[in-house]
Amino acid sequence: MNSPIQKILFGSPGTGKSHKIDHEIIPDKLGIMVNETPENIIKTVFHPEYTYGDFIGKLIPITRSRKVEYNFYEGHFLRALSQAYKNIIKSYDKQGNIIDNHKIENVVLIIDELNRGNSSSIFGSIFQLLDRDDDGWSSYYISINEIEFIKILELIGVEFSYDSNGKVDKYELKPHNSVQLKTFQEKLSFLKFDLINKTIKIPPNLSIIATMNTSDSSIYYMDSAFKRRWSWEFIDIDSKSVTLEGIAFKNRDEWHNFIQNINFFIKSNHKSIRGIEDKQIGYFFIKDDEIKNACIQNKLMFFLWDSVFNRDKKPLINLLYGENTKYHNELITFGDFAKQVDNFIKKINSFKSV
Repeated sequence: MNSPIQKILFGSPGTGKSHKIDHEIIPDKLGIMVNETPENIIKTVFHPEYTYGDFIGKLIPITRSRKVEYNFYEGHFLRALSQAYKNIIKSYDKQGNIIDNHKIENVVLIIDELNRGNSSSIFGSIFQLLDRDDDGWSSYYISINEIEFIKILELIGVEFSYDSNGKVDKYELKPHNSVQLKTFQEKLSFLKFDLINKTIKIPPNLSIIATMNTSDSSIYYMDSAFKRRWSWEFIDIDSKSVTLEGIAFKNRDEWHNFIQNINFFIKSNHKSIRGIEDKQIGYFFIKDDEIKNACIQNKLMFFLWDSVFNRDKKPLINLLYGENTKYHNELITFGDFAKQVDNFIKKINSFKSV
């Protein structure tokens, strides 16, 4: 499995964010061919009426022969998660051993207009799964309800039989046939879900990619904890990714020293910041051991621009150019700021001595 992509592409409207996803990221980086495996691409669009039920799943009443029945229909996330599980299952034999030279197919969930919906409400507890370990699996698990869990099992091809009390007493999934719960759990241990406690994790072959228009940032607020769990890529008005190559910090010690300085800079400008307690940067805002310039550009600098100094950009201007008003018109858009990575790092590293 490739390393999963969990990224937000952001920029002005009409800069080609969706085009980049469809024609570059999906075929080239994830190796998903839309004509060959269209089931591995799940798309949705957030909007003000989009809910947790649309994203995860919901009960919908249907009238048949004058009788009302309630069926549970999976949402976009549950469908993507189940498809990723199915692709993993195809790569294991009935003993639970991975089949040699069998490539596990990637799955991608694409969310257009991420900030046009209430992301906190839509993701709900799924938010906890967005933290990933180095192997691509979610760092933490969450519990889901029985209806949601049964739907996942149905989507990956599990067949059930029920006892007289309406409880599942037999599970069957070819070639991992088993009727006992414990044995069935053991045979599917490579999926890292728990049949008894109804817990799940996102697997490494499931990528989540979103788009966001920066001009729409006021529609719904995304909190700092949610933003931290994504990598970010800025698409400028010329439809090009603003990405500086190279390494900004070679190890965690360099990064920790930088974070101390940047928090000192933030606190020194507290008069320009609302809710400063939530605006300081934690050491795990970026978790990589070696941190790239592109990550500083697209994640950290955008967070400062959009969340910390969203009301007043003067502290950032003064940081880069001092009191010399001659250069103040050179920092109008985030695109202008993003191109100042080297200068930004240099100024922050020396801020305490100013």
